[in-house]
Amino acid sequence: MALTMDDRRLERTTMRRVILRLVPFLMLCYFFALLDRVNVGFAALQMNKDLGLTPTMFGFAASLFFVSYFLVEVPSNLALQKVGARRWISRIMITWGLVTIGMAFVTGPHSLYMMRFILGAAEAGFFPGAIFYLTCWLPTQYRARILATFTVSIPLATFLGSPLSVSLLELDGLLGLRGWQWLFILEGLPTILLGLVCFVLLTDRPHQARWLDDDQRAWLTGRMAEEASSKRPIGHLTLCQLATNKYFLTMALVCSGASATGSVLSVWQPQILKSFGLTNLETGFVNAIPYGIATVLMIFWGRRSDRRGERRWHTAVPLFLASSGLAALNGLAGLPMTVVAVSCALVGAYAFKGPFWALSSSWLSGGTLAAGLAGINAIANLVGGGVMVNVVGLIRSATGSFALGLLPVALLDAAAAVAVLLMSTRHARLIRNGSTQTA
Repeated sequence: MALTMDDRRLERTTMRRVILRLVPFLMLCYFFALLDRVNVGFAALQMNKDLGLTPTMFGFAASLFFVSYFLVEVPSNLALQKVGARRWISRIMITWGLVTIGMAFVTGPHSLYMMRFILGAAEAGFFPGAIFYLTCWLPTQYRARILATFTVSIPLATFLGSPLSVSLLELDGLLGLRGWQWLFILEGLPTILLGLVCFVLLTDRPHQARWLDDDQRAWLTGRMAEEASSKRPIGHLTLCQLATNKYFLTMALVCSGASATGSVLSVWQPQILKSFGLTNLETGFVNAIPYGIATVLMIFWGRRSDRRGERRWHTAVPLFLASSGLAALNGLAGLPMTVVAVSCALVGAYAFKGPFWALSSSWLSGGTLAAGLAGINAIANLVGGGVMVNVVGLIRSATGSFALGLLPVALLDAAAAVAVLLMSTRHARLIRNGSTQTA
């Protein structure tokens, strides 16, 4: 049935109000939350010497975040589904901010290991929880562009956080604290404050949104119920069934490539750039350049995916770009070309996110969505952050080369791109043949 002008107007005004209410605030939360994750890379410019950390020890400490994150991610998202996003996201941010402040008082490798492990457990659930929350409010046709806009906080946090973090290192000696200690303290405090605001501002479900008019609330509730009733490749599954589902495992592999690229570069990129003889302050500003480029292009790519209604190639092409950028570092010399290659890798890693999460949410049924999104993100972070961050550190220690350490990540990106093309092609073929079986 064709939509009337009134129907279109109702949809447009409803979605504008929903997007303006939820997306900017969640982006702000994610921005400060991400600062608490990536600031260890900048703290390392001073902290590693103070604590006597080798590259292998620092890589291990950084990776422990992702181990506990993996262990707690799915239970955290199931708790969010049960108690509501308003309470659970608020809890995550407050505890995360407190642990970040506690990072300022580590005294050696072992206390750093412990705090990074606790930080991962505290943060677990925020990103997939926010994605799950937004999919409860966003019809399918809006998802890639809005999820891309939301996840723009990732490169934006480093683009703005790079100069901010290295500037905080300049507070070295104030009140007897080192600059890296001030970095953790002053970047943890806003997360706590925003966690308190979450409890007041967020609404769990559309039918509870008193800030929408009655007709807007009814329209959105009806649209989301209609989409929830459609057939999905992954129906309602137990956790054990989900863990062996080939669609789920493919999505986890695909996400692992982009996650590895982003995680590895957030941890090691400041040290890669500083190896060209830059000061800490220069490192921070140069480090921001690739993230600024990625911030712009990931929004463009998400909008393009929604406009064309296409997810498969919009997910695979960025992965091929990320793989090429990382591999190219082995044949390049000099700071300018290194920045170009890293920019390609980060554009790919972040432009991937909007189309990928839109694709994933379209494959998962409502009953499996919370656990599925959390599981995909948990596995991706374990492989991308827990394993690959360590791999880079080990290869760097053995060979003295960051570029060689990044080759396994490049191969993972290429494998992920091929996997999403194969699986989504298979699913499209099943749809054309009229099959609604779950894999």
